[in-house]
Amino acid sequence: MKSFCCLLTCAALAAVLASEEGNAQTDNIVNGCPIKMKNGGKCDEDGNCPYQITLPPMSIQLPKQFQLLEKTLKEVQTLKEMVNNLKKSCQDCKLQADDNQDKETIEAPEGGKDNQIKDLESKVKKMSISLKNARSQITTLQSQIEKMDSLSINSVEDYIDNKMANLSFELRNVDKCSSNCPLLKESTGIQLLYKDCADYYKWGKRLNGIYQVMPDPKNKTFGVYCDMESMGGGWTVLQNRIDGNLSFNRTWSEYKNGFGNLSGEFWLGNDKIHLLTKSNNMILRIELEDFKGVKEYAKYDQFYVANEYLKYRLSVSGYSGTAGDALHFSKKYNHDQKFFTTPDRDNDRYPSGNCGAYYSSGWWFDACMSANLNGKYYEKDYKGIRNGIFWGTWKGVSEEQLNSFRQTFKSVRMMIRPKDFSP
Repeated sequence: MKSFCCLLTCAALAAVLASEEGNAQTDNIVNGCPIKMKNGGKCDEDGNCPYQITLPPMSIQLPKQFQLLEKTLKEVQTLKEMVNNLKKSCQDCKLQADDNQDKETIEAPEGGKDNQIKDLESKVKKMSISLKNARSQITTLQSQIEKMDSLSINSVEDYIDNKMANLSFELRNVDKCSSNCPLLKESTGIQLLYKDCADYYKWGKRLNGIYQVMPDPKNKTFGVYCDMESMGGGWTVLQNRIDGNLSFNRTWSEYKNGFGNLSGEFWLGNDKIHLLTKSNNMILRIELEDFKGVKEYAKYDQFYVANEYLKYRLSVSGYSGTAGDALHFSKKYNHDQKFFTTPDRDNDRYPSGNCGAYYSSGWWFDACMSANLNGKYYEKDYKGIRNGIFWGTWKGVSEEQLNSFRQTFKSVRMMIRPKDFSP
């Protein structure tokens, strides 16, 4: 090692080896080490003369750690070179910057300072004009606020409801929306966005009826029926069965887009249900009434329908209510996490056929069902295939084995509301 020097006498080496190999070998090592001593220079006034010691060539076995030390020293040397190069570069940069500054000073015209002062004066004037404009705007706003103070509370709410602008909506739709666009009024140009019926309820709407909603700004608005009176209001109705005037034996496309009349019987549409459940955490409420006047309900704290690519897969959990949890009836009849099936699109788990075709409806069939709210509407008891509206945990279902008649329902509806909704 070039940077690591060591001077040892043979006697010292002998002492080290003796500690490792035993005292018996010490004498041989010392005697086998010829050491020569001679005068090596001039003597001083007192007669003390320096001596030179000549050692024979020898090989010393060093531990592995010395190799690491050598590598470390090389790395240190490399770092020193890098630091020196950086210092040199910084010095060059500083010299170049000073040189450029000197050039700018030399090349600057004699009237440079005067031009800078004029530029500053111009900027100050512009700022003064901006401040005056701001002051006039503040005065105008104060007068408007005074006028607002004179209005009643209800008038202020109406003013906000009619005038408040949704800028993102305007930018997206200003070139797309026609004069018949349902969310734009000619008087104001812009109106608030409502994702669902709960949003309308929060803004003071308390009447049942059809409202326009837009759960996702990327998609168009569509109409929904809102129940603003039952159980605190704010419910968006997904399905309604009341008289049997509408057939629910429909195709995949019809269930996708929706069918029926929002004021009567209808299926809102799987695409719309997906958008509504995607925009917020929703709870589902199912209400059933049989022809004996018995009314029950089932509520689920989590309800979501995936998009068409995922075959409108159903996610439903957190049951409570009085009708029983027919959607999670058993391992074989469990509608949770099942795909939507229609008579012309088989996505169920029944290996021998299409549940949708067999039961004449579209639904989240398993193999096949313990619930089907889209079954055929029967006004009287019927026998045979259970293809009517069905809820497997209904109290009357247990009586079917005695009289062989199927349970029928007078009305059924499905509706959703945000989980964090508070009336």
